[in-house]
Amino acid sequence: MPQNISKRINWSRVEEYLRKELNLMDEVGELEVRPFTSGYSNLTYLVRIGQWEGVLRRPPFGELPAKAHDMKREYNLLKRIYSVYPKAPKPLLYCEDPNIMDRHFYVMEFKKGAVLDKYLPANWNNPQIKQQISKAFIQELVDLHNIDVYKNNLDSLGKPEGFLKRQVNGWIQRYRQSKTDDLPFVAKVENWLVDNIPNSTDVTIIHNDFKLNNIMFNPENPNQITAVLDWEMSTIGDPLLDLAISLAYWTEEGDEETGLTAVTNQPGFMTRRELAILYTEASGRDISNLNYYLSFAFYKIAAVLQQIYYRYKSGEVDDERFANLNIGIKNLMLQAEKATQKNNIL
Repeated sequence: MPQNISKRINWSRVEEYLRKELNLMDEVGELEVRPFTSGYSNLTYLVRIGQWEGVLRRPPFGELPAKAHDMKREYNLLKRIYSVYPKAPKPLLYCEDPNIMDRHFYVMEFKKGAVLDKYLPANWNNPQIKQQISKAFIQELVDLHNIDVYKNNLDSLGKPEGFLKRQVNGWIQRYRQSKTDDLPFVAKVENWLVDNIPNSTDVTIIHNDFKLNNIMFNPENPNQITAVLDWEMSTIGDPLLDLAISLAYWTEEGDEETGLTAVTNQPGFMTRRELAILYTEASGRDISNLNYYLSFAFYKIAAVLQQIYYRYKSGEVDDERFANLNIGIKNLMLQAEKATQKNNIL
């Protein structure tokens, strides 16, 4: 078994459990485990027994915020969403037996494809393909938002009434509870967000973390997306927030360091503005208030990173990837402030 996987997990016990529950007793070879290193949140492992492959997800080690890293919710979400959107991974089993693992976990199918994080495949590094990637990315978000949550009995996945207000107030509270550095201008942004909440009228599935490195492409065809990953924050609510989060993660040339995926800041990729226009043309949705959603999206991502940075600074987690998160947090908050000026968005 590889040496770089966590020794705090009894993998032999996990193997025995997977073989029994997934009918893998006849598969030859011992369990192989490979951690996926990207991401700051849940721990994700590729697990292989013989010819079978799957993905195991579990919460991080250490103390966790209340209601955070809920694997059961994520598993149940995938069960519902996969039936109408098979680009989401199919969930295979859920376990909360402490005799198997110290934390609850679930296993899902292993989707295959190319993930674009910090680098592009060498043969994709040209302007035409970067345009194709950009268009496929935003069209996939439109397709997801076009799923009728009521006809597909998905309306119980969340509480859309008052969704945006709860999001804004909730993330402001989370940021304040985990604050480490004093950024005086943030209070002004928070007040603006609270005072200018739009009236949400549309309800769709929202991924809530729809970004390029959560997407898998067909390695032979940059126009084709094969999978969308990381559904842990998915719910139903205002699709413009989902769009804004996608745009906030979509870095551009000239952006200050945020720690977010940087491949889209290369020449040839579409800008956030161009993606927003494509979205409204394909969906027919009014994006005249997009600057509000984008301001909140930058703020929310900064708050997510702030929670991680707080845990790092307090010694709860020991991961040097988090040492300079405060730089990205400040720059994201500055982008949130800039987005309060409508003319700076569209």
